[in-house]
Amino acid sequence: MARETCRFTDAHDGNEVTALDAAPAASTTMSEHGQARRRFLVGSGALTGTLATARYAGAADRPAQREGVSPEASAAAQARPVRLDVNGRIHTVMLEPRVTLLDTLRERLGYTGTKKGCDRGQCGACTVLVNGRRVNSCLTLAMSVEGDRVTTIEGVGQAAALHPVQQAFVTHDGFQCGYCTPGQVCSAVALLEEARKGDASFVTRDLAAAGPVTLTDDEVRERMSGNLCRCGAYAGIVAAVRRAAAQA
Repeated sequence: MARETCRFTDAHDGNEVTALDAAPAASTTMSEHGQARRRFLVGSGALTGTLATARYAGAADRPAQREGVSPEASAAAQARPVRLDVNGRIHTVMLEPRVTLLDTLRERLGYTGTKKGCDRGQCGACTVLVNGRRVNSCLTLAMSVEGDRVTTIEGVGQAAALHPVQQAFVTHDGFQCGYCTPGQVCSAVALLEEARKGDASFVTRDLAAAGPVTLTDDEVRERMSGNLCRCGAYAGIVAAVRRAAAQA
């Protein structure tokens, strides 16, 4: 296809100039932009390649990423025997460092009374006692409690001899579906001991008072706030804890 040539007269010297005569300048400008763009792409590619090489070179040095070795197999290779005192019985079990106390109790030792709710430390269904203190077993590594006394709901009381807290929960209907009840009971058992020793809570009025803390409704609600009941049986739970405190 033939190109048309546009002719015009230069206003300064009267010489006639064609559009083709001006084309080299525009071509030069476009060429400079193209070269700058190519330099940017080449530089970006080189930087990306360098970062990727460093990343994968470092990953290749990690045992879990060696060819033919899965992360699970690598973690299993780190397992070691752990002695756990659960409800007065000593258990020795091979555990990986990443295994939680909750999974160890349920999957390895058969203490299924401890429930897995959120598995993120938010609901309290997995509450157990470690040396008398309540903890979320889903956030506790099993290896970290080696040598400590762990008490689950199975160790709190038996069907033929209920703990006073368990009996109070039955008397005041402190449950509905019962899924959160093991964690609620364990938490309440520790709560009574905390109040007996005079440990203050956020709502305790007199922080200088000596002796046991009086467990009002507000005190019980505050101290049990880490245990959620999806059925909403909170009125019965508060009444049960106060009854157990009065009996104690």
